[in-house]
Amino acid sequence: MLTKKGKYGLKALVDLARLAPGETAFVSEIALRNNIPKKFLDTILLELRNAGMLRSKKGPGGGYSLSHPASEIRIGHAIRVLDGPLAPIRCASRTAYEACEDCADPEACQVRRAMTEVRDAIASILDTLTLEQFVAVPGAAAMIEEETLEKRVG
Repeated sequence: MLTKKGKYGLKALVDLARLAPGETAFVSEIALRNNIPKKFLDTILLELRNAGMLRSKKGPGGGYSLSHPASEIRIGHAIRVLDGPLAPIRCASRTAYEACEDCADPEACQVRRAMTEVRDAIASILDTLTLEQFVAVPGAAAMIEEETLEKRVG
């Protein structure tokens, strides 16, 4: 499940993606527009900046902006930066795999197999969806899903 941190991070990215090119926004402005606690947002934006998704500038005319065009920022990457792996359980994760203590044979485990499929489905949508699409089109995830299905079938 997406945490508040992930949700607030996505809301902040959407806010920044809607700015005119070259424009910046202060944390307090983003927090106010999106009903996010400022102190929490400070931490979130710092993480996104450290991951290379944002740039910041201090002083008058300063604030935050996207470091890349919204068309180059993937929603899956943003969520992983803020919330970690997309897999619903550790044993289904590609990047943070951890065997279950109660599992004698992870390769034969039905739960792991099913959750790996869930992880792959989530990743196929979120890793294809750009911030630009996320901002511009209500229901963009459905559009991406249709494109993915067409590629698989076609």
